[in-house]
Order: sequence, then C-alpha cells, then structure tokens
Amino acid sequence: MSEHPPFAVAVDLAIFTIREGELSVLLVERREEPFAGSWALPGGFVQPDEDAETAAWRELHEETGVERFAGHLEQLRTYSAPDRDPRMRVVSVAHVAFAPDLPEPDAGSDAADARWWAAADLLDAEAEAGPDGEVAEVAPVLAFDHAAILADARERVRAKLEYTTLALGFVAEPFTLPELRRVYAAVWGAPPDLGNFRRKVLGTDGFVVPTDSHGEPSGAGGRKALHYRRGAATEISPPMLRP
Repeated sequence: MSEHPPFAVAVDLAIFTIREGELSVLLVERREEPFAGSWALPGGFVQPDEDAETAAWRELHEETGVERFAGHLEQLRTYSAPDRDPRMRVVSVAHVAFAPDLPEPDAGSDAADARWWAAADLLDAEAEAGPDGEVAEVAPVLAFDHAAILADARERVRAKLEYTTLALGFVAEPFTLPELRRVYAAVWGAPPDLGNFRRKVLGTDGFVVPTDSHGEPSGAGGRKALHYRRGAATEISPPMLRP
C-alpha cells in the first residue's frame, strides 16, 4: 500500500476585464457542496487526459458559458494548503487572464449563477453598519481560499502593468491614449501622472503604433484623439511605477 494518500489537482481562474471603468472579475455561484450558494472563482478538477490550461478553459466554459478568448493567460501560482478544500487534499494551479470587453456570462450546469464583480468591492470594501446598528458585508465572502487567489491575481496584474506593456491586453484596437490611461486607472485604482504616462507610452519604442484615424473629441471644441494599435514591445524600462 502506498504511504501517500490520494489527492486531486484542480484549476482556478481569475478572469479580469474592465467594465464601467472598474477592474472586474468573473465569479460563479456554487450549485453544489461544499460552499453551495457561495461565490467563487471559476474552476474545477483536472481530468486524467488534460493538462492544467486545457482544464482551465473547459471549466470556464462549463461554469460560465464564456468561450476561449484571445486574451492574456498565465499561470499565477500553486495553492496547496492541506485544508484548503474540505472534501480531500486538493492542489490548485491558479491562472490569471484578462481581455477587453468580455461578455456577460451565462451560468452553466455546474453553477447556479455567474456574473462580473468589481474587484475592489470584493477585496477593498469594509463592513458597513446598517440603521439598526448591525454590521453587514458589502460583498460576498468567497469560497475556499479564493479571496487570497484573487488578491494575488490582482497584484500580479498591477505589478505587470508597471514593467510590461500588458495594459494593451485590456483595450480593443484601435484605441486612444486616454482609453489606455483609463486601463491603468482601473487596475491600479488611481491614474498615472499624465506627463509620465505619455513619456513612457510614446517614448518606449514599439509600445504603441499610431494609425491614420482619430477618436471622438475629448470635449466641446476639443481635438480628436489619435488612434493607436499595439506595438511589438513587451517591456517598459525603466518601469512606470504605480501612484
């Protein structure tokens, strides 16, 4: 008999997009125990014939109806605390992904509901006292260790925007510089200094490439902003530090 008890490998996904100016994450309401009725990141067990990335995309579709999208996807880290899942020992390979304008999800067979939540509401909000003095949560408590995974995922994205051009993964082409700056504001929680932002974006060779078209005027009588597309650059050096 083996000295090592069996355990399962799972995947969890922190999928981000920007909705109404807010960095938003996709959550599902669990249909089954454990944590039935609680909100969680999309995810599930890796099947014997799958690698972790294939399982991540499959679970995303089964739980939310969202198909594989042409955005950024990377492994975040492995979560392996012995008691993270009450059913058995489960090791999760978490992923972080993002893309522009992701659609409203439809809850699949494995979820009771699926929706976008502002990441700040989940991670930064504090309990509020109601008129009767009772304290109520302003956002749901996530199942398993998903609050920690979500916090790590947001920090990964925030950090990467400092030294890479991955902010471009949140905008559809063509885009204007004001639209790109709003990505940084949504992810970081505060906009970068305008002068430094323009110097970094326009001064980094291959960060953005100008086109021949323009966007809408910035205001009454304002000039039309030039449209850009993504360039080939992947790094910003020195980095553009968050406020």
